[in-house]
Amino acid sequence: MTLSELASAVRAGRASAADLVQMSFERIERLNPPLNAVIRLREGALDDARAMDTRIEDGEDPGPLAGLPLLVKDMEGVAGMPSTYGSRAFVDAPAATADGLVPRRLRAAGAIVVGKTNQPEFAFAGFTTNTLYGTTTNPWGTEWSPGGSSGGSGAALAAGMAAIATATDGGGSIRIPAAFCGLAGLKPTNGVIGREPIPEWIDLSTFGPFATSIADVRLLLSIEAGPVPGDPSALPFPLRMGDGLPVRALAIHRFEGTHPLPDGVAARFEGALASVERDLGIPVEPLEPGSIFTHGSTGDDWFTLCAVEHLHGLGRDFVEEYMDVFSSNFRATMAYALEIDPDEYMAARRRRFDHVRDLDLLLGDDTVLLTPTMCVEGFHPEGTGPDREQADAYNTGETNITGHPSLSVPAGLCPNGIPFGLQFTGPRFRDDLMLNLGAAWETANPWPLAAPGYEPFSV
Repeated sequence: MTLSELASAVRAGRASAADLVQMSFERIERLNPPLNAVIRLREGALDDARAMDTRIEDGEDPGPLAGLPLLVKDMEGVAGMPSTYGSRAFVDAPAATADGLVPRRLRAAGAIVVGKTNQPEFAFAGFTTNTLYGTTTNPWGTEWSPGGSSGGSGAALAAGMAAIATATDGGGSIRIPAAFCGLAGLKPTNGVIGREPIPEWIDLSTFGPFATSIADVRLLLSIEAGPVPGDPSALPFPLRMGDGLPVRALAIHRFEGTHPLPDGVAARFEGALASVERDLGIPVEPLEPGSIFTHGSTGDDWFTLCAVEHLHGLGRDFVEEYMDVFSSNFRATMAYALEIDPDEYMAARRRRFDHVRDLDLLLGDDTVLLTPTMCVEGFHPEGTGPDREQADAYNTGETNITGHPSLSVPAGLCPNGIPFGLQFTGPRFRDDLMLNLGAAWETANPWPLAAPGYEPFSV
């Protein structure tokens, strides 16, 4: 069932919000222990559900997400629950007094928060482990990671623990778990969803949806989208929504770097390109490796911007006080940030405009770029690959730098049994083009709605 169908069943009285919330709690209790996707349950969820059922009986329309259980990424605010950011430095964080922007909008549409999901410390990794809550594993294979930083949400959705789970994306944190967990995940054009508060990674991070179907991604985006006071980058008018497909597609194995993909990843990517031409009727033109960005390394610039801005967001005094408490990964990042010269940081900020121009000119208004979402078959749960984690595993941070929309869709399984994600990148503010292409891909290449051995969240 799609989210719309499930919510319609609640509004029509064929299912109750209380039953859905109770089912979510039962699934979390039964399925979560080996995955460690959910770190905290929310008291009051059943009371909220029963109150909604009463309002429905009284004739009130509770909204397009009526009664659907919602899991929220740890770093996002939920009234009455702490946000610990996966860090021991925030182990004693007080409960939030208000919902964050996306939880607030989803709850206004009828969703009911049932708990919070795991993430790496301060969302600064493409896998999900931290020293506060431990490691999250992938329901497609628990010897592998679900990715990160929205890995707890991705694993929970793939295991059918709730109908909805939130995600953020500052360097791939929606698309990486979408790829490794067999989900569709959209990093929208930066500005489509306002930011409140403005994130540490000032120009790079955005909220966005992932789900088990393109229809659900489209619905969630329509609810999450919109400006917010205080965000000067937010789109002030409704997002364009047309019904066309891209005129042409370009393909490249890596945004940056020229060395070959691993055999298993390369085979799935080549098969996906053939399907785009054969099943979708869109011609695919290969690009030369390293031909997109001509003004330096987007990866290096991404890391410089994120490190310095996170240091500034936390504060130098705080970072120096808690350095020994941080995980080794985040500690190394902060040590690097403390040594960056302001001129180096500003140079990276200015190069960002060149990177945006490079991709704008390449894509125009009607072209899509095809890449693997990830250039590896997976990470082990603690973040290493078959040998170790490498920066060249990612094809995601570039569009956080440029702001372009990127959609990851399932495109088969790698030899290790973990899903392979195909990534579409399109012109800025043509998120509709990405969703239309995703829907066409889904029709031609349907994917499972849950990991093997698990059931989709449905009635």
